[in-house]
Amino acid sequence: MADFRLPDLGEGLTDAQIIAWHVQVGDYVTVDQIVVEVETAKAAVEVPVPFDGEVSALHGTPGDTVTVGSLLITVTEPAGIHEPSGFHEPGAATAGRGSGNVLIGYGTPRESRRRNRARRGSTAVTAERPPGRIAVISPLVRKLAHDGALDLSTITGTGPNGLVLRRDVERALQRRSNGERRIPITGLRKVIADKLSRSRREIPEATVWVDVDATELLRARTEINARRPERPVSVLALIARFTIVGLGKYPELNGRIEGDEIVLPSSVHVGFAAQTERGLIVPVVHDAEQLSTRDLSAALTRLTLDARAGSTAPSDLQGGTFTVNNYGVLGVDGSAAIINHPEVAILGIGRIMDKPWVVDGELAVRKLCQLTLAFDHRVCDGGTAGGFLRFVADCVESPVSALGEL
Repeated sequence: MADFRLPDLGEGLTDAQIIAWHVQVGDYVTVDQIVVEVETAKAAVEVPVPFDGEVSALHGTPGDTVTVGSLLITVTEPAGIHEPSGFHEPGAATAGRGSGNVLIGYGTPRESRRRNRARRGSTAVTAERPPGRIAVISPLVRKLAHDGALDLSTITGTGPNGLVLRRDVERALQRRSNGERRIPITGLRKVIADKLSRSRREIPEATVWVDVDATELLRARTEINARRPERPVSVLALIARFTIVGLGKYPELNGRIEGDEIVLPSSVHVGFAAQTERGLIVPVVHDAEQLSTRDLSAALTRLTLDARAGSTAPSDLQGGTFTVNNYGVLGVDGSAAIINHPEVAILGIGRIMDKPWVVDGELAVRKLCQLTLAFDHRVCDGGTAGGFLRFVADCVESPVSALGEL
């Protein structure tokens, strides 16, 4: 018999809620097969089992909260194979047919995870849809409807093949209500609220901004993508590339404060704000200075898709040193963004739109954008912050000239 326990989820997280089991008692599982999906305050996490064998017990049901180190699943191993039971550290090797890749994002190859998701994807929706059944997968959605005394059969799902999602239940509850609704601040929303409150409480924040002419940037992007359309480069990736170079010139803005010291990392780990159905999260591109612009763009795209699918790996949410927030995609011109603690600065990008602008003494219609930098006044003064922002703005306005800095 081999017992598998909930592994360390990182970032000080001590528990998780079981969303769904992907196996049943009596099923035969193989090493690194996804057996359960859990939801932490940060993200939904797919957990693979590090053993071969027959499932003899599932410890918990959907909706239960389990703590790190508590039993998840018990497996009866094939004759002649023995694995040590108990908790396994992420990434730790085990003997025989066991695997140390006990948590998605801590060692299991991404391609393997995609195959696992692809195998489940073909049946995930239809598994809950025999004749007469309501298309609901998530026990959290069922509980939300139950707590609100809402009949799920009256709801039209907006998910794939009519799947009823959390947003569908929340909208139905809102339509039914004639008075106030109280929504508990829990899970990811509570983590966001606590982090932003700490940022405002601890950081003496200042903000500078500048309007930039992004006409040449858009023209350069069109030419770049025409050369290799199979690997397109986004505007966000181009500005992130300029940002990385700027942080090399003004490293204080890539640091953090610990006690009475400013700590300056040796690498740039760029986070970017991603709006999801579960709330705002900040995936991180690690060692971004080592990536080409095309690779940086591909990484941003991959992490955005993972965030929207709720499959962001815990390791992709940790270790950021500087955040870029493209709120322009929301149709917003400017914003005084809140710094992502414990970082010390955040760059905001407004929408790009046609505006009148003076070029060579004459009025013209150009593609204008506002860049905003919020920074911790403890690490630098306005001269440093303004110098960094002006450098990024000059790169946006003259991307060809910026090539000498890249």
